[in-house]
Amino acid sequence: MKVRIDIPDDHLQAIDHIAAAQQRPPEAIIQDAVATYLAEHRRHASHAGFGLWGDLEMDGVEYQRKLREEWDNRA
Repeated sequence: MKVRIDIPDDHLQAIDHIAAAQQRPPEAIIQDAVATYLAEHRRHASHAGFGLWGDLEMDGVEYQRKLREEWDNRA
């Protein structure tokens, strides 16, 4: 699919330099950049919850037991 986007002139110049150095069309450089961005975004999204409870003072099993005790005491 083709899309039309505005890219600042300084970015286009940098892309042209990279394309010339790699002997590839500028479109290929832009496609690589988009693919890299998407891969990085997916990686961050999949790890968003990793370490979420890192500041918790008790270990996970102890925390789980405490929560279960609270539920057991409600009955």
